[in-house]
Amino acid sequence: MKEIALYALDIAQNSITANASRLDLTLLETPEAITLTLADTGKGMSPELLARVSDPFTTTRTTRKMGMGLPLLRMAVEQTGGSLTIESTEGVGTTVTALFHPTHIDCPPVGDMGDTITLLIQGAPQLELRYTHTVDEACFQLTTEEIRAQLGPELSLAEPEIILWLKDYLQEQEMLLREHKGMKA
Repeated sequence: MKEIALYALDIAQNSITANASRLDLTLLETPEAITLTLADTGKGMSPELLARVSDPFTTTRTTRKMGMGLPLLRMAVEQTGGSLTIESTEGVGTTVTALFHPTHIDCPPVGDMGDTITLLIQGAPQLELRYTHTVDEACFQLTTEEIRAQLGPELSLAEPEIILWLKDYLQEQEMLLREHKGMKA
């Protein structure tokens, strides 16, 4: 994977597979660090699985014998001198925190977080998603709870018109954050 947004999508898919009803996805960008955190209310992992989860030959999938998401993320953060922490409690959920050093030559770009969030909502419209992206002191937050409150209970977040609006809105907000970052440079 060549973008942090794609790592976020992959790890978020793990949360959905773990039957999470809620996912908090946070991206914090400062000159010193890019921190990606995904915290879910999924089924969590046993201590034994948690100890092995970064091994590419450990997976809970039945369709293949290898799980590459977390090992690839660990490799990407460690290549920048960063770190990956995974906390999980069975029956409670999992939190994955990846810290990248943005000044390192191997740090991947953030990528298109708007597309990542749009795909997550389209693919799992029942998921309560809270997305927070902070660049220095500028912050943008989107929650599916707020969107549902505005739309009403009769509309699905996966409706094509809603997805198109959401994609445009997220791209606009991400662009504003990038512009803010450009003004600081």
